[in-house]
Amino acid sequence: MKHKFTYTELARILASVTDEQKMGKLLQDFLTPQELEDLVLRWEIIKKLHTGMPQREISKQLGVAIGTVSRGARELKYGHNGFVDLLAKMEEPFKA
Repeated sequence: MKHKFTYTELARILASVTDEQKMGKLLQDFLTPQELEDLVLRWEIIKKLHTGMPQREISKQLGVAIGTVSRGARELKYGHNGFVDLLAKMEEPFKA
């Protein structure tokens, strides 16, 4: 990757933020409103794929192209396991 150092630094910064409100503010500062909306939509696609919902149904429900959903399915299946790890973490019981 061309910007490996920046990517690593950014990942460290994001990982260090544990407060949801602070993370929300940081994401709003980093991203345009459209980029933030796109991230939220991608996460919705991933969650629905994870439940086993058919891609065409997801496309219809969310009003996105089937190609957008297919891309999410490919990332979920062949990506770097970031989505898989996050989904597993979210399924863990809440630990106080």
